This record gives sequence, structure tokens and C-alpha cells, in this order.
Amino acid sequence: MNLKKFSLFLIILICFLLKTHGQLTTKSDKNSTQEIPFKAGEWLEFRIHYGFFNASFATIELVKDTLNGSPVFHAKGYGRTIGLARLFFKLEDYYDTYFDEKKVIPYWFIRDIYEGGYTKNLEINFDHQKKIALVHNKKNNTKATFQIAKNAQDLISAFYYLRTFYPKEKIMINDTFSINMFFDNENYVFKMKYLGKELISTKFGIIRCMKFRPYVQSGRVFREKESVTLWITDDENKVPIRLQAELAIGAIKADLNRFKNLNHPFKIIVD
Repeated sequence: MNLKKFSLFLIILICFLLKTHGQLTTKSDKNSTQEIPFKAGEWLEFRIHYGFFNASFATIELVKDTLNGSPVFHAKGYGRTIGLARLFFKLEDYYDTYFDEKKVIPYWFIRDIYEGGYTKNLEINFDHQKKIALVHNKKNNTKATFQIAKNAQDLISAFYYLRTFYPKEKIMINDTFSINMFFDNENYVFKMKYLGKELISTKFGIIRCMKFRPYVQSGRVFREKESVTLWITDDENKVPIRLQAELAIGAIKADLNRFKNLNHPFKIIVD
């Protein structure tokens, strides 16, 4: 995957969303009624910053919707640079995904971005029975069909898929696992290692978290393959709390800044 085209917002989202000694297998393959850790109305805001310097904000919200006459979840992602960062690099990124309420697999994905003069407007329709994705490049008015892997996820649906089917009761420290992804015109597997549990201090208080190490491509963006660390709440919500990355342009951090309508109580440890 060509990471040089990725905005910081996109890098942050990828690392927030994704998780190898084999493909992640879930009960979704059997159409089970897995408990959903999120609900319609959930809204999360992340602050992306260099030290005290705020570079951008990213939000992701979930609503109920209908697609082709069937009820679905509709997730909306939005990111933009602010302040001085916006003067040097204007970024406006919009993402939408419509996914199955039980299987948590995507049916329709939309990416409409402006990143410092670079623009892209794509729509992807997923047919999981035929294992194909129809990509419509609206900017160039072209269409193409690609083969996809089983339960292939888009960038946004992966966030909810892993929160739902994450095998928490089975994972051990240093275990690695993966998920099939389809992004733009490419299939790939994103991998992540579990590092254990940790208490971290946040603006909300002390939070018990699970700690992960995403495996990312080193080079133009990241300094080395294991230069990103991610913390996710160790509770029923499984919400990303913090991401810290050593990038080629310097260290960057993303923190959960605000939230609304979580499906379960947000657990804070009181000293």
C-alpha cells in the first residue's frame, strides 16, 4: 500500500481501527448474534497533536440508516486540519460506510477528500457473496471490479468489526492477528500485536487499557515497522483512547477528546 498518499488523519484512523499468525476468525462467519459493543448515536472525537500543538481533529459517528430497503448502520468519519496547521496544509476528509447490523461487513463505502490540493472521490460497492468490489472513481468517471477476501473491510467498517468480534478471551501477550482490508483498488492485510494491559492517565482520569503494536510500513511516513503504539479501553466499549507514533516528520499523538452515547458506562479508575 502506498502510504505516501495518506493524510495524518487517515494514518491515525488506520491504526485506531485495525488488528498474525493467521486470519482473524470470528463468529460472524456463522451469522451468530454477537453482542454489539456500540449503538446508534455513538460519537467520538480525536485530537491529533504534536506536543501541545493541535494539528487536526477527527470525528466518527454512527447512525441507523436504510440501504436497498434493508436496515444498516451508517458510520460517518470526518477529519480536518486546524489553526496554523491548516495554513500550511489544508485537509478536509469525509468518509462514509454502510454496513450490516449483525455481520458488520460493509456494503457501500464513500471517500471524498481534499488534502493540500490532492483530491479523491471514490465509491466502493461490496458484494460479499461474489467476493468482488466495484470501485467508482467519480473524479475520473471510471469504474473497475476487483476480487476481495472473505469479510473484507473498508477503512471505517473495520473499526466496528474489530470492536464486535475481537477475541479478547483468547488473546495472550505478544499474540498477533490480522484482518482483511480493501482500500481504493488494493487488497491488504493489516496486522497488530497485543502487548498487555496498562493504566494510562487521560483528560477523563485513569483508564484501564489494552495496549497494541500495529505493524506498519517503514519509510516515508513511519520511522520503523513497530513505531506505533495504540491503547484501547479494556471494557465493553473497546474505544480507542490514545495513539502514539514516531513518524518520519516527528512524533505525533492522538487522544480521545470527547464522546457521546457509548453503549456501556465509561469506566474511570478513581485513586
